[in-house]
Order: sequence, then structure tokens, then C-alpha cells
Amino acid sequence: MRPVGVVFDLDGTLVDSRLDLATAVNATRERLGLAALQVDAIAAMVGEGARTLLRRALPDSIYGAAFDEALSLFLDLYFDRCLDATLAYPGIPELLAELSPRFPLAVLTNKPERHSRRILEGLGLARHFRELIGGDTLPVRKPDPAGLLRLATRWRTNPDQLLLIGDSVVDVETARAAGTPLALVTWGFGTVEELSGVWRINAPAELLG
Repeated sequence: MRPVGVVFDLDGTLVDSRLDLATAVNATRERLGLAALQVDAIAAMVGEGARTLLRRALPDSIYGAAFDEALSLFLDLYFDRCLDATLAYPGIPELLAELSPRFPLAVLTNKPERHSRRILEGLGLARHFRELIGGDTLPVRKPDPAGLLRLATRWRTNPDQLLLIGDSVVDVETARAAGTPLALVTWGFGTVEELSGVWRINAPAELLG
């Protein structure tokens, strides 16, 4: 299959953001008088947006207005430090440089748009992408197919002519909902169970084939 356009997830697919996400989550927990969580435990909570991440990272006793305040704090803390340790995975800059002259590329992520844009620009990756759809760009987010449908409309094609590259079950569900072919990377945040039964990519250069 030769796609008309290629759509990438961000966290766990293009960039390793585990440490900065964990630092911001634990800084938020510290402000609330809570003990720090392990980085891997926080990474397992990533994928369905900032609100869901923080909901998983905080006790149920923090809810309502108190939770909303904690979420606002987390978003500010993370914006300030989202480039402290976050890096593109090895081979990703080269892959994007090879693909972007040949295909329209987009990022479709559940991370807020302003944080996503800051990371892409800070790592020198933004120039490769024609579109960025974050978790707050549309009224809905992955696994709702609206992001893929919007990209297909903008690129004057059908969703089944796109290729979604992701790393988790959220990306699987998004692709299925839109009828879009999918490839999952094995270096991301997803588990072995989430990667089973789909096309798997073990290194960025494999996508060039």
C-alpha cells in the first residue's frame, strides 16, 4: 500500500517524553502532599490525554474543583519542562526528512496542542508536518476518528488512503473507527498485548519500505 498521507502519534511514537511527563506529574503530586510515582508507572497512564493521565495519577479523593486546579497546575508545570529531557527516538528525524517531501505528514495526539507544538518546534520536527491535531484541537480526541476524518477531508482523500503510525491500543481503536490502515511501533509506551495482531514496526527505517 502506498498511502496518500501519513499520520503520526506523538508520545511513544515520535518522541520519548516519559521523564518530563513523570517529572510534571510528580511535581503536581508533591504540591498536593503526595509521594512520587515511578516513571514507568506514569508512562503506563499516558495515551488518553492530560486529564485522564492526571486522573489516573491522583487519588479519587481529589475531585471536582480541586482536581481542576490540579490539572491546571500540571499543564503549566509540564509546559515549562516538556523539553527538559524529551527527545525524538533514534531514526525519527531522518525518517521524517525522507518522508515529508513525498507525503503530507500530520501529528494526531491526545496531548494538548500547545504542548505538542512546543515539543515539535523545540526538537526541530515541526517543519516536516503540514497539520497538528492535539487533544484539545477538536471537541473530541482519540479514539474518536474525527481527527483522521478531518485530515482526510483536508487532503482531499478518504480515511482508508491514510496510514496511522502509533504505539498503543488507543491508536488501534482510532484507526479501526476511521477505517484507516495502522502500523504500531515497538519502541513506544504500548504493551506486548496491545501490539499483537497488527503490523509492527521495529525501527523507523522499516517504514520507508
